[in-house]
Amino acid sequence: MNDLKTFAAPSASASASASASASASASASASTPRIVTVLVAAMGGEGGGVLADWLISAAEAHDFPVQSTSVPGVAQRTGATNYYIEIYPVPSAQLNGARPVFSLTPNPGDVDIVAASELVEAGRVLQGGFVHPRRTTLVASLHREYAVSEKSAMGDGRYDGQRVTEAAERLAQRTFLFDMRALAWRNGTVINTVMFGAMAGSGAIPFSREACEQAIRASGKAVEASLKGFAAGYDHVTHHTTGAAAAISEAPAAPTLPLHARARALPEPLRELANHGLQQVADYQDTRYADLYMDRVDAVCKAEQAWAGDFPVARETARYLALWMSYEDVIRVADLKTRGDRLQRVRDEVGARQGEPLRLTEYLKPGLDEVCSLLPTRAADWLRKRLAHKAHKLSVGLHMRTDTVRGFAMLCALRSLRPLRRRTSRYAFEQAMIERWLDAVRRTLALSPRLAFELALCGNLVKGYGETSERGHRNLGAVLDDMHGLLGVNTHDSASLDAAAARVRAAREAALADPEGRTLARALGLPPPQVRSHPIHIVRRKPAR
Repeated sequence: MNDLKTFAAPSASASASASASASASASASASTPRIVTVLVAAMGGEGGGVLADWLISAAEAHDFPVQSTSVPGVAQRTGATNYYIEIYPVPSAQLNGARPVFSLTPNPGDVDIVAASELVEAGRVLQGGFVHPRRTTLVASLHREYAVSEKSAMGDGRYDGQRVTEAAERLAQRTFLFDMRALAWRNGTVINTVMFGAMAGSGAIPFSREACEQAIRASGKAVEASLKGFAAGYDHVTHHTTGAAAAISEAPAAPTLPLHARARALPEPLRELANHGLQQVADYQDTRYADLYMDRVDAVCKAEQAWAGDFPVARETARYLALWMSYEDVIRVADLKTRGDRLQRVRDEVGARQGEPLRLTEYLKPGLDEVCSLLPTRAADWLRKRLAHKAHKLSVGLHMRTDTVRGFAMLCALRSLRPLRRRTSRYAFEQAMIERWLDAVRRTLALSPRLAFELALCGNLVKGYGETSERGHRNLGAVLDDMHGLLGVNTHDSASLDAAAARVRAAREAALADPEGRTLARALGLPPPQVRSHPIHIVRRKPAR
């Protein structure tokens, strides 16, 4: 498929011996350069099409025959396209009118260089068999764009990226793995420019650096920023060792927060974790709220001191308590969206230059629950009863221009409600459920540290907002009810407590595996939850004018 094919007139010496023909064919094949095959796996909005155009332009600058095809598809996060380019590295002027026969699609194991704009996208092409250990150079970014399935999982649904890097080391002839997105942001450009530089620097494509840079100039789009990103990717590949291990070691370490006085007073295994939790909770509300967090952690820590060990129950309690106490509500969302570091991050992601205007539109979909969560408990209960039958009509998507004074002021108004959060119905509900969970952890610590540990891990069931948060609270409530029933009827002997711990663990894993609660119901011997109906809304499209 990847050989040079010519079309010539029939020869007069058609009766030559078969052995002579085979010898001539083998000689021609040995002297014929092989077609260079390139596969680019990019997600939507990352400039994969522009990168393919640069590769074509660089090939044409060398007078190399080239062909490009693209296959759109669906990635784990957004639209994805595979760009496939074949290049015959011989100038057309030297082919005497002959033309190579190109393939429209890549074949597994028949690709010279694979470039992927994200780690799991690299895993996708590895799984497809396009990377060969005796032929393929793999250039990929180590950053992650999490899939919807990863973000919507009740537990930690993140894919283990280490498996991709280990597979890359085994399956590719050479690997160049590093965080291209971070490098692009530092240079004020987008990821496709860094990827192009890395591909050129790897030596796997038959182009000079000058031809690649000229292709960028010829495009006429953000030339200076693109050249800067290209140079960054090229220099990173040519000045660094290959492989994933070296690239991973370059990741900056997380900043160390100074220990708060109350965190310093805790046992050493708890200090750093509790300090991070304290900082997060204080950022969420205020120092008084942070003191409440530390009071709760202290209570669990004192209850666990009777058992020898490194405080596993208190550690897990501190972890999930910090996350739960900083639950997401309308006030928190508005607060995060109006922070300066978030606005700068948006500018970096879209590649906006210093002083360049940025148009920012936020998509919001507030519903009855969001409105009621801001009201006191009695008012929220009254409003829910009044509007429960039309709740679906109140959930309307809004597009808010927050680059305008009016739009940004609306978010600031919501943010300013933070001092009133303690008076809201959502705050009262969350704190009551937190206290119920913590009380169960403290009481079982007096009986069995293993059972208390499993209950502490159940704090991971509550997360998110809307229906996700509602399911988490319902599942945790079912686990706590079941545990209370078990301890009420069984004797507190070692075997019974171990059985209760195993039951709680099985229930927690079932709840995390199935957000609808059916698996949890089977694990606890409960009737299956009723299927919730969701009305179908048909929206008529307005006729085009």
